[in-house]
Amino acid sequence: MVSSYPKTRALCAPAGTRKSLLPGIAVLSERNESKGRLIMLRIPYTDVLKVLLRVLLKLGFEQKRAALSARLFAEASRDGIYSHGLNRFPQYLRMIQSGIIVVNAEPEMVKTFGSLERWDGKSGPGNLNAYQCMARAIALSRERGIGCVALANTNHWMRGGSYGWQAVDAGVIGICWTNTLANLPPWGASDPRAGNNPLIIAVPRPKGHVVLDMAMSQFSYGALAAYRMRGEQLPVDGGFDTAGQFTRDPAAIETSKRALPIGYWKGSGLALMLDLLAALLSGGLATHQIPADSERETNLSQVFIALDPAPMEQAGTLDRLADEIVEHFQSSVTGGERVRYPGERVLQTRTENLAKGIPVEPAIWREIQQLDFAL
Repeated sequence: MVSSYPKTRALCAPAGTRKSLLPGIAVLSERNESKGRLIMLRIPYTDVLKVLLRVLLKLGFEQKRAALSARLFAEASRDGIYSHGLNRFPQYLRMIQSGIIVVNAEPEMVKTFGSLERWDGKSGPGNLNAYQCMARAIALSRERGIGCVALANTNHWMRGGSYGWQAVDAGVIGICWTNTLANLPPWGASDPRAGNNPLIIAVPRPKGHVVLDMAMSQFSYGALAAYRMRGEQLPVDGGFDTAGQFTRDPAAIETSKRALPIGYWKGSGLALMLDLLAALLSGGLATHQIPADSERETNLSQVFIALDPAPMEQAGTLDRLADEIVEHFQSSVTGGERVRYPGERVLQTRTENLAKGIPVEPAIWREIQQLDFAL
């Protein structure tokens, strides 16, 4: 598979040669190979984490919760999911300051039946609520083979893949999804009535976890914003413009609010089913009941499932089967590059960004720095 990201050359300056507004924070620069202009900064992972933690502590987070929330944001960008990592952080802070996100609210179990539990997120930080609920699902799977936690009254979980990786790092299968505000038109319609509801399916494998993390549209709205900020067109059609024509222009899709569902009518139908399941299992709100303003998107419904089939098999049996499946998948004939399995590029990007620094949009980094100074 050919990467959709612009080609870049080696960093043009060693660490510390570009001045940062924050003392002790190294900034590296990267240039677009074709245009020769500065498009991204590269910031060491530990420095990104340090700044985010400091900001959250200033906003009243307890130390451990601040550290976990900061880590989840930093890890998203470390793994190449920039749209739901640092790029999303300023909006997270605005929603805290506006009272949408209640900093010290913690989720609580309200009902239980066998391996199924309902939790109330109490409008707490979405990534912390999600992490805790996946941890609970994992614990249930250790006891009963399967655990399902349905969460209501929560906020945007940021990068959904974080909780898939959380599950596979614990050695279990993870499945989770969330509903969202209505931002995806049903197939054949022009107005948004479905949510762009992310779905994550993760399978542990010692040779490389397989983690599918996908929105219901060809490109998430966070990805559209990232392409627009970089001044790039999408690699394939991603939605419709206001005239109803297919387009690769991310700004045109943001304006029309007509993102293209994955698989056309199939993605549209899947988005509906995920919303139904999330609302019915959690007892929370459905997409049509969620505020349509992205800055006030709250009271979401989410589901976290963990499965631990290991006790039913001899040691190593499941790993061997997973390897066979992946190897067969990757043996497909292509015209060039080897076929990648879901999550493989994440592992490659993680290694590169830890070595070279995390790519950060200059405007985003400036905004985070200004917030840090202002608090």
